[in-house]
Amino acid sequence: MKVWAIVSIVYAAAVIVLAITKPAAIWNMKKIQMFEKVLGVKGTEIFFYVWALIFLVLGVWLFTR
Repeated sequence: MKVWAIVSIVYAAAVIVLAITKPAAIWNMKKIQMFEKVLGVKGTEIFFYVWALIFLVLGVWLFTR
């Protein structure tokens, strides 16, 4: 379980980095463009932060199990 905890925490960090830096290769993907169309630019950023928070909480929970 410790390996999955580390993986989920690293994934959460990667998602936060993507949300902050907004690399063009990622943010120009069709799926992200659809998110922006539905949620708006700020809503898409918030979605990324919430997604990262979920995986961060999962990682911490797996560490304490």
